[in-house]
Amino acid sequence: MGARAMWKAEISVGEHTVPIKLYSAVEDRTVHFRMLDAKTRTPVEQQMFDPSTEQPVVDGTSRKGVQMEEGVFVVLNPDEIQSLEPPESRTIGIERFVPSSAISEAWYDRPYWLGPDGDDAAYFALVRALAEEDMIGIAHWVMRKHRQHGALRVNGDHLMLVRMRHTEEVVPASALTAPTGREADMREVALAEQLVAALEGPFDPKELQSTYDDRVRELVEAKAAGKVVKLATPSKKKVTEGSLASALEASLKKVGGARG
Repeated sequence: MGARAMWKAEISVGEHTVPIKLYSAVEDRTVHFRMLDAKTRTPVEQQMFDPSTEQPVVDGTSRKGVQMEEGVFVVLNPDEIQSLEPPESRTIGIERFVPSSAISEAWYDRPYWLGPDGDDAAYFALVRALAEEDMIGIAHWVMRKHRQHGALRVNGDHLMLVRMRHTEEVVPASALTAPTGREADMREVALAEQLVAALEGPFDPKELQSTYDDRVRELVEAKAAGKVVKLATPSKKKVTEGSLASALEASLKKVGGARG
């Protein structure tokens, strides 16, 4: 089954527009647990309670609020919140283009594929232009009642729109505590370079599989089939002490032995 478009819009670059379909580039395949009553095995439900009366809150009687200080809230009515929402739009506006190296990975949040929607020539012309210039478009659009910011970039033969985090969410590297230890000597650098070279190889997406979710599914299927499952005891890694150079040399021997 092919991918299903989740939204239709148009990319606006100056006076030029390119109609597109937006597809999710990721899918949540995580195993989700349900909370069950220990005796009846029926799903339990969460309910909101007023801590002052210990009574359940009836639907329609609650309001959203923002805490200003301990015990002090500013209450916002639904109409007030709705008035702050941006107007709906089907336009992905590109305000400027920047070199692809100008944006670090810390800014990226969620990727979407963009496919052509009737005008293939305009779509692939934009793909080619961005690829040849190695540029990324800074995009703004409105989706799900929120103003979104993102990067319009090329991935293979298609456009990808990556939602970006807001300015206040990104922690710069300059905020980290500066290192105070000694610098690595030439021997340690050379050993580290040998270790990187020894582990060099092609990217394999299969290495990124969630082994935890796979094991949960296997356990569920086994128990559903009536099998008795023997639980494995996780082993603890032995921590060895020594110099950086000796640790790198040990890693090199281990990698060499495994590949041999």
